[in-house]
Amino acid sequence: MTDTTLDISVLQEWIGKTEVTTDLIAPRSARLMQATLDQNPTYSNDDPLPPFWHYLYFNPETPASNLKEDGHERLGRFLPPVALPRRMWAGGKVEINTPILIGDVATKTSVIESVAMKDGRSGPLCFVTVRHDLNVDGDHRFSEVQDIVYREMPAPGTPSATGKRAPEDHDWSTEIRPDPVTLFRFSALIFYGHRIHYDIDYTRDVEGYPGLVVHGPLTASLLIDETLKQNPGRVLTGFQIRAMSPLFSPTPFRVEGKLTEDGADTWAKNEDGNLAMTVSLTFK
Repeated sequence: MTDTTLDISVLQEWIGKTEVTTDLIAPRSARLMQATLDQNPTYSNDDPLPPFWHYLYFNPETPASNLKEDGHERLGRFLPPVALPRRMWAGGKVEINTPILIGDVATKTSVIESVAMKDGRSGPLCFVTVRHDLNVDGDHRFSEVQDIVYREMPAPGTPSATGKRAPEDHDWSTEIRPDPVTLFRFSALIFYGHRIHYDIDYTRDVEGYPGLVVHGPLTASLLIDETLKQNPGRVLTGFQIRAMSPLFSPTPFRVEGKLTEDGADTWAKNEDGNLAMTVSLTFK
């Protein structure tokens, strides 16, 4: 692995780096996700894979010796070797041409589009943007632009970001209780080792969070799934995600939304009524 650095000229050498992964969209993984969400496991071949459930597939087969103390893969293989310890999923954008079907053999092509350094209130920040394109037999199914942020660990006693107030007008509202077992099972399903999602001692003592952190992709999936449940028959063409502040287990939170002219605006809010994530969806 490459030595880490904050030299932007070195980090930007990763722009254009490409990784290609092929995976079978196996029904078992989708059924285990259903079970994790307390749904009856029913998915089989030729069923459409729910939006954003592609996180169940294409995950790096990283040997244990290549993991950092926090459970992440050591940087410098595909992602640039940023010398900042805390990595956060900040959201992104998805455009859907045709859903991937369970049973498909799909190929994901990932390209690093940009690397930028900025100064934040808590110190230096590094923003990495990765584009993923998913194809089946050469047919482009959808794309995802993923935003990743790296930063310093907070000083002891630093409060977590709370986010701004969530809207009070909504067409639907559902309570979610993110218990530790759900977080552990989701981590296992996406083969994701970041300890903030299952190791409470590490989460509190090293990263300074008050509880286990709910995965950003899990929150996004819950928002999207609930929106489609509330609007049966609508065809989703894309969505934009913005992660704003963390959610913690086992504290309940709510996923809410309202219809717009061409889709829906949705959000997850914490127990204090503040925004944790927004997802704007478009239908055709």
